[in-house]
Amino acid sequence: MALSLTLVWSLLFNLGSPSWAQEEPPAETEPFIEPELLETNPLLRRWGEEIPDIEAEIRQDPAFRTRVRFGYVRFPSTDEDSGVGLGVEDVFLGEMPLTVNGMVERTWTGDRTQWGADLRYYVLPLGNSINVAPILGYRSLETDAYDADGLHLGVRLVLIPSRTGAADLSLSQSWVAPGSDSEVGITALSAGYAITPDLRLSADLHQQNSSADHDTRIGLFLEWMP
Repeated sequence: MALSLTLVWSLLFNLGSPSWAQEEPPAETEPFIEPELLETNPLLRRWGEEIPDIEAEIRQDPAFRTRVRFGYVRFPSTDEDSGVGLGVEDVFLGEMPLTVNGMVERTWTGDRTQWGADLRYYVLPLGNSINVAPILGYRSLETDAYDADGLHLGVRLVLIPSRTGAADLSLSQSWVAPGSDSEVGITALSAGYAITPDLRLSADLHQQNSSADHDTRIGLFLEWMP
């Protein structure tokens, strides 16, 4: 009996705590990225705080860029008259899908001038390779055959096979002074291709139709993307 009590006593007290209770907590692992690198790299800090939704960001990041353009315009349907054009395309208003656009063109003889400004509101996410934008603005046209100025309304379709201004193709249909006796319809086809990260070449073809006359305009432009 005494021997049994001794064995029990040894098992309970002399052998100590169970093995699982004696295990030491695992040591803290070293960080995978050095703290100094995190401090100097905002992208890594952002990923460390929260993994971003890359797909959503790509869809919202504009697939096209603001462009300042200068070039040569020619009217082959009107005595081969030619001149110069200056404009700005798709200046974004904050983070909204709304852009400001402006242009002015004049022939060397001064017989033909046009200028105007408008807003475009892109309906689809700005990162899409296809987008549509209603046009609202003001346009003034002056030729030998007709003059028109007033409200400029239309719609623009843009196709973007290569993002961030590398290449795009657009087609628009708009009207100057719609509903009036001097109404002019403008069908415009434009294509652009980047030759450097900040410079592009673009070509425009415009067909202008009024009750008084029909014009064709060709434009060749050098575009800077700030």
